[in-house]
Amino acid sequence: QLQASGGGLVQAGGSLRLSCAASGLSFSRYAMGWFRQAPGKEREFVAGVNWGSSGYADSVKGRFTISRDNAKNTVYLQMNSLKPEDTAVYYCAARMYGGNWSSVNYWGQGTLVTVSS
Repeated sequence: QLQASGGGLVQAGGSLRLSCAASGLSFSRYAMGWFRQAPGKEREFVAGVNWGSSGYADSVKGRFTISRDNAKNTVYLQMNSLKPEDTAVYYCAARMYGGNWSSVNYWGQGTLVTVSS
């Protein structure tokens, strides 16, 4: 089970940190990621982290940072320099190592991020 939190309303240029706490799975065996879905759009990959490496969508590179704490079974998404186009419901995800992000094993419930202009 994945429980996401930390969403909210922020002005453009501001920052938010999302958290996703995992339970009931061997956290360190999973790559963790964040996706988002804006109104009227498809869900899209935002960032992912596995053993010592991370990847980002081009739209968030240099502004967002993903990290994980295996001791706390938690993954974070630090979002800086937020833009109105970052407004979306953000979902955390877990997939087994060796797979890819088209095969997510677990989804969190989503947390809403709203960026005002």
